[in-house]
Amino acid sequence: MSKPVRIGIIGAGGIVKSRHLPALLAMPEEVEIVAVCNSSLESSRRFCAEHVPQAEPMEKWWELASRDDINVVWVGATPYMHSDCSVYALKAGKHVFCQARMARSLAEAQLMWEASISNSELVAALCPPPQGMRGDRTVRRLLAEGAIGRVHQMRLNSLNGNWLDPAAPAHWRQRVEISGLQVLTFGIYVEVIQRWLGDIVSVQADGAVITPVRDGYTVDVPDFLNVLCTFRDGARGNLCFSGVASHPPQDSIEIYGHEGTLTYNFITDEIHLGKRGSSEMQSVPIPGDEVKEWTVESDFVHAVMNPKAPRPKPDFLEGMKYMRVVQAAAEALESGELVRVAA
Repeated sequence: MSKPVRIGIIGAGGIVKSRHLPALLAMPEEVEIVAVCNSSLESSRRFCAEHVPQAEPMEKWWELASRDDINVVWVGATPYMHSDCSVYALKAGKHVFCQARMARSLAEAQLMWEASISNSELVAALCPPPQGMRGDRTVRRLLAEGAIGRVHQMRLNSLNGNWLDPAAPAHWRQRVEISGLQVLTFGIYVEVIQRWLGDIVSVQADGAVITPVRDGYTVDVPDFLNVLCTFRDGARGNLCFSGVASHPPQDSIEIYGHEGTLTYNFITDEIHLGKRGSSEMQSVPIPGDEVKEWTVESDFVHAVMNPKAPRPKPDFLEGMKYMRVVQAAAEALESGELVRVAA
């Protein structure tokens, strides 16, 4: 494809402003932002005037995705729009980058995946989680080398106090019509741990809403969620998430094997390894050739420009893998029973 890649943005909120747009604008020879469609025409105009004055503000996202002068649709909207926008754009012959989480439900994710395989010549990718990215290669290498032997148990904590104030209005992540089955950081970390430990095959879940009504809105999305899971190789996991935890520890994972323990702090990217028989954990540096920095936007652009370039990950199939777990956990939470993850 000849330069530049011509991008239309659907949904220009905080993550687009803070992360995606600066990276895209840093590639002026390779990228042109052609049009922007935000939540309203007025907000589209404000965004363009402030950040990309050369772009055309638009009111209707499907008109943006249909433009002949755009070859990439960058979906930065909230999850309730992900499936419709991605499917429409792929069918219109556009490459698609979609913000995480993939969709509100497994059914919506399925439509996205089917559209991507029906248009396999197009690049379709999801935004990867930054959590664990820097040390991902090191963790996977240590596990593959058997640094802690066969894994039998893991524990993950992701707690914050963002939803503690009962007088605060419902955040969009607490609105089921917007976020769907996504709860806190559950989907993010499912993606990470399945990359490290393999597929989750069954789940049990428990959770609750602490403040059921916020500013007249009835909240259904849990304020905290606890999930017990089983991996394909038989290892067990205990995952704890909360938005109502005051003074919580930093997000981290502990992986226990027959020969030792491996831990990862998702905030500091610190890795520690303890061997069976030793009383102390040792810090494990991330080798320079294993460090993975944030190059998400350039990776996607280069894949669009060069069909021989590596396809960016996660793609829509990998998104389906964590959405199957998200769906199973929602069903387990509702039924109170163990639910097997769809194959």
